[in-house]
Amino acid sequence: MAAIFRTLLLLLTLSESFIGVFTIGVGVNYGRIANNLPPPSQVSTLLRSLNITRVKVYDADPQVLQAFAGTNIEFIIGLGNEYLQRMRDPQQAQTWIQQNVQPYLSQTKITCINVGNEVLGGQDTQLASYLLPAMKTMYGALVNLGLSKQVYITTAHSLQILATSFPPSQGTFQENLIQYIQPILNFHAQVDSPFFINAYPYFAYKGDPNNVPLEYVLFEPNSGSIDPHTNLKYDNMLYAQIDAVYSAIKALGHTDIEVKISETGWPSKGDENEAGATVQNAGIYNRNLMQRMQQGESTPARPSQPIDIYVFALFNENQKGGPTSERNFGLYYPDGSLVYNLGVKSYILPRIDYSSSMKNGLSILSHLVLLIGSLVYFLER
Repeated sequence: MAAIFRTLLLLLTLSESFIGVFTIGVGVNYGRIANNLPPPSQVSTLLRSLNITRVKVYDADPQVLQAFAGTNIEFIIGLGNEYLQRMRDPQQAQTWIQQNVQPYLSQTKITCINVGNEVLGGQDTQLASYLLPAMKTMYGALVNLGLSKQVYITTAHSLQILATSFPPSQGTFQENLIQYIQPILNFHAQVDSPFFINAYPYFAYKGDPNNVPLEYVLFEPNSGSIDPHTNLKYDNMLYAQIDAVYSAIKALGHTDIEVKISETGWPSKGDENEAGATVQNAGIYNRNLMQRMQQGESTPARPSQPIDIYVFALFNENQKGGPTSERNFGLYYPDGSLVYNLGVKSYILPRIDYSSSMKNGLSILSHLVLLIGSLVYFLER
């Protein structure tokens, strides 16, 4: 009987491994500024087939939230910059959560509301003044609704908020932004939420391709750089950027806040003046990044803190403005085929999901294993 149990357990493990063998090992940004994307139900199928368990979106579209019901995928939803002024009103904030979060929580795993995106560092100082009040009011609404332990509040920043990024140990925020960043950090520490940063080594290379080594930004073998103040060696720019953000936060008195990378990626196509925007470089960047994340790497200055990253983006988005690169950060084309090899499954959407008979078979097998395991336990006592 014990031998039978072990055989069935092996079969179950192999079956589950077969389904879960393809994975990209990071969270992913699911942007939808396009008119040719597959419906959310097909995207849900795609992401589950890749074993992606964390997704970040830029709104709270009910079709998306409903499509991921029952999947156990963790969702970061977005509150756009256009809402910040209104969300300072506690009643409006609570109503928004009651309409856009609360109805879906029983089925869709919403874990975070990202209030605003890259507000600081721009020219709109009025919008910057709305950011923290909106964050606080949204958090207060979560508390009132009994959801503050289930859903956290944060906001995503661009690296433009840094005045100094190298050496990493000397990272500092722009002086004119500290009036906003200091109280935001205090808020994060108070409610135990992470600091989101959008970090793109691609932009550093694009801005100065003659002096920024391509291998250094692509996680390829290179001589690296040494922080003269700590003697720590960095073999890639992204880790140096992360540690620079930690240093800037520490300079404002906080060592109790986790930094998460809410966006990073590399475009597969660009204009003539966009150095490095190629399919080859995009594939190298994301493959190397995902391999490192699967290995659970940490930065040199934070060796005990695993890096948490959301790759930008799932699909190319044909309606985004700006240079060509902005429309070509996707891992996938809208038809579901990979833009470049990631070492994961590529197929054309729509596709047939795992058949109900296969799902039912695995479910039955799981229950059978548990039953036989119980029998073995009693028989061998």
